Amino acid sequence: MSRGGRHTYAAVSVLAAGALVLTGCSEGGSKSGGNDKEQQENAERQQAAIKFGDEAVSKGPAAEVPGAKPGGTISVLARDSYAHLDPGQIYVQDEMAVSQLLHRGLTGYKSTSNDGSKHEVVGDLATDSGTTTDGGKTWKYTLKDGVKFEDGSAITSADVRHTFERQFAAFVNQGPPYIQQWLADTPGADYRKLLPDGPFKGKHLPDSIIETPDDKTVVFKFKQPHADLPYALAMTGYAIVSEKGDTKEKYDKKPVVTGPYKIQEFKSGKSMVLVKNTNWDPATDPLRHQYVDKFNITFNQQYEDSTKALLADSGTDRTGVSFSNQVDAGNLSKVLNDPKMKSRTVSGFQPYVGQMNINLAHPEMKDIKVRQAIAYALPVTPFVRAYGGTDAMEVAGGIISPTVTGYDPAFDPWGKKKKPAGDPAKAKALLEEAGKTGLKLTFGYINTPEGQQYSTAMAAGLEKAGFDVQRQEIPAETYYDQVSKLDNNYDIFHTAWGADWPSASTVIPPLYDGRAIAEGAQNYSQVNDSKVNSEIDRINKITDPAKASAEWGKLNEYLVKDVVNVVPTAYYKQTQIAGTKVGGLVYDDIIAGVDPRRLYVK
Repeated sequence: MSRGGRHTYAAVSVLAAGALVLTGCSEGGSKSGGNDKEQQENAERQQAAIKFGDEAVSKGPAAEVPGAKPGGTISVLARDSYAHLDPGQIYVQDEMAVSQLLHRGLTGYKSTSNDGSKHEVVGDLATDSGTTTDGGKTWKYTLKDGVKFEDGSAITSADVRHTFERQFAAFVNQGPPYIQQWLADTPGADYRKLLPDGPFKGKHLPDSIIETPDDKTVVFKFKQPHADLPYALAMTGYAIVSEKGDTKEKYDKKPVVTGPYKIQEFKSGKSMVLVKNTNWDPATDPLRHQYVDKFNITFNQQYEDSTKALLADSGTDRTGVSFSNQVDAGNLSKVLNDPKMKSRTVSGFQPYVGQMNINLAHPEMKDIKVRQAIAYALPVTPFVRAYGGTDAMEVAGGIISPTVTGYDPAFDPWGKKKKPAGDPAKAKALLEEAGKTGLKLTFGYINTPEGQQYSTAMAAGLEKAGFDVQRQEIPAETYYDQVSKLDNNYDIFHTAWGADWPSASTVIPPLYDGRAIAEGAQNYSQVNDSKVNSEIDRINKITDPAKASAEWGKLNEYLVKDVVNVVPTAYYKQTQIAGTKVGGLVYDDIIAGVDPRRLYVK
């Protein structure tokens, strides 16, 4: 999943190997004022397995939040407006956060502790997390009694079938690809050939692939075992869509929701109001609450703006919070070191890894020496500093996060941990060898204060090596839509990706499989390397999680060191604050931020 305008964990594989020990955080900006040991423990914890729950633990209602009471309005300060509200189009962190209140899927993550650190995968709309009798080739789900859409219509197996069939339609191009690939038994974007128009021209997947024998039962049938299906189904991208209410592209602005809240008003780029969904039944929902009467969401609130408002703690900001905005760089150390702020501050490692993409669709970027020069020259200090230094980031060596099995803290082929300011001398020599001194680089950057700050300094570092850098701003709201276009103008641009569950199988295939190059897909660098493609197929067949983790680690090294289609920048942390009248505030590991489902007004 993407960050910065992008992904939240979908899940953590029950097959995950044991946690790996982290070494100390690297220094890439300001000195850390936070608790490094606590952050390391948080990252290690997120590598642990999450078990599948049975029918008993899948029943609603969700356990009461201590001290919670109903009523009141919470003000939500958000930087970016929501480009997508259709669950099939959601694969970005801020949209996934608000979706916790709006959408429900067959499975979901149930918090089993009051601090957001322990979870199990349970049935959400389904009666349990799924049953398989053949090692994961066939999975059966039964819908709970009494589950409804916001319009009062019953959720049936026909809606579930429709949800997965519409994923094959061309207009659904921003969400996760896993289940479609599994159903089609093919990697990359070729899955669309199975049902090119989705269900919209009257064709359907055969019962040999997805079967709905009655209104309550759904059976998924794969040719290969997929033990992680309950995790994948917990992703917002697979939340259930109303067959009757599906308006195709228009669904993206006005979906028919299933969660405890519905959209009363949405003014794109300005505001959104969520009110209670009266057709949501807490007795069917083990994950969510409906304490608050209303959520008033205001967009265009930069990190500095939202931090200033919440620190002031006056008026409506006393009941204010942000689902995705973090504390801005200028106030981060102050917040973390102020004992008075502790009760309304939450922090944790996120699964995201920042990376500068090198667009291999552009002829000049195909020269390996040019890419190596970019890798050596690129300074990551400005990026880390723009977000608050090591309280907010840890300098990255590879593309596997500290929260994911297979992470190697020693891997650092471009010397970023030792020289986060870059090595322009080495880069300049490579450019001269290639005869490309003065090469023009179009640098697409996100138009936020942080993006403006780090892109300016990064561009200066690249220019020291002999590049001619032209910065080009991209609106934050549509940033990922723009950089995922096949024919975009950017030679380099930054993205951040988080594992959909703590396995590199949810990092390397979606980002670097050459067969996944498609309009709107997540292979942002458009890399198509035959060794990478074949290794993805080989490793995906390894059933031993420890062995698979080791092999993903080797492929991570090959991509970063030998292919050089991306330059890793930083591993993300998150610190958020709320007003003094907001109750139920916790950092949830799965959501990778504030859990909106348990908030209440004190």
